[in-house]
Amino acid sequence: MFAYYMELALRSLKRSPGLTTLMVLAIGFGVAASMTSWSVFRAVSGDPIPWKSAKLFVPQIDNWGSNGRSSDGEPPNAMDYADAMALMRQHRAKLQSAMYQISPSIVPAEASRHPVNVGGHAVYGEFFPMLDVPFKYGSGWSASDDANRAQVVVIGSKLNQKLFGGANSVGRSVNIEGHDYRVVGVLDHWNPQPRYYDVVNSGGFNSQSDDVFLPFQTAIQANIQNDGNTNCYAVPKEPGFVGLQHSECVWIAFMVELDDAAAVSAYRSYLDGYAKEQQQAGRFGWAPNNRLRDLPAWLDNQHVVPSDTKVSLLVALGLLLVCLVNTIGLLLAKFLRRSGEIGVRRALGAPRRAIYLQFLTEAGMVGAAGGVLGLLLTCAGVASVGWVMPKDIASLARLDVSLLVLTLLVAVLATMLAGLYPTWRASRVQPAWQLKSN
Repeated sequence: MFAYYMELALRSLKRSPGLTTLMVLAIGFGVAASMTSWSVFRAVSGDPIPWKSAKLFVPQIDNWGSNGRSSDGEPPNAMDYADAMALMRQHRAKLQSAMYQISPSIVPAEASRHPVNVGGHAVYGEFFPMLDVPFKYGSGWSASDDANRAQVVVIGSKLNQKLFGGANSVGRSVNIEGHDYRVVGVLDHWNPQPRYYDVVNSGGFNSQSDDVFLPFQTAIQANIQNDGNTNCYAVPKEPGFVGLQHSECVWIAFMVELDDAAAVSAYRSYLDGYAKEQQQAGRFGWAPNNRLRDLPAWLDNQHVVPSDTKVSLLVALGLLLVCLVNTIGLLLAKFLRRSGEIGVRRALGAPRRAIYLQFLTEAGMVGAAGGVLGLLLTCAGVASVGWVMPKDIASLARLDVSLLVLTLLVAVLATMLAGLYPTWRASRVQPAWQLKSN
């Protein structure tokens, strides 16, 4: 029977090519707009480390009080040097790392080549196992390297390709800002989006992966200055990078790994205890106002998903809804125009269920045709999304098999849902009235 319904549907669609084309275009454009917006929204709102995000937390300590507290009472979203170093010394988490953004110069071994600036972070050795950073060669450095301010470096795969032709460069030297650093590890391709480990400086998205990772205290000793955001509620009393370290300015990101609810509760109590100690010492003149958010809550708090993508998705869904409403009207007009045919079939013994399935099959065929058109338009939309979105975000949109299948399913299911009411109206046609009138 399904083949018979398909044959009837094809005949019906061929009888009114203009109306059929209009419905297919409406579905195709509506689905393409929504799927293109969905591809961007999916990319920017996904969990960057889903197997571990519930164990990663970002602590915040209010070292500004009412001087710099936001209107909603939130403490600064980064740390000053004193608090970050205190948390690192006392080490109450399973794994933890302070970090700040750097942009040092790499001096090539060949004298004829000019120095190049690279991006990276100064971190602690626990950064790599905490974030499950993948290595192609070697590994991160040890806790003793952190303590001894060792001259070691982890480099990214792109920099390794540029400097060493992609070979295993572990044990070789890289000249950074005039000092030689021994390569202990080479990352595999790793550039998580959003860049969750330093949202404050990256804004969440950065198409360029980090090229170098230096030990935190080694970078401080080498006077490799912060290249990220620095926020101060008062001018530092001392100039330069040393003055920044002695100030209440916030410029250091911090992340910890906590395995379970008990560890989270203990760490939250520790933060409050630390703030009370600073209050008793006279440094803080206010009650503890700390935060400890897991990674998903932190990304939400920092509004990592751009509002543009949310608005675009809502607008696209609204367009799809308008297209479906128009399709409902067109299907209703098309089906009711065939009331005579329906009356004859009903008089010859066709049950309402058969009429319903016949016209629902026709609606599904319209949806399938609209889905094919939607696939083509979605491909074009994803390719050109950079015209309306920032490049770092637009580059995340990917055209994969799941998106293509979803596009086709949405088109067919949406059209069949749109066809429910017109089909129901068609199945309710009274054969006696049609036979009398014709």
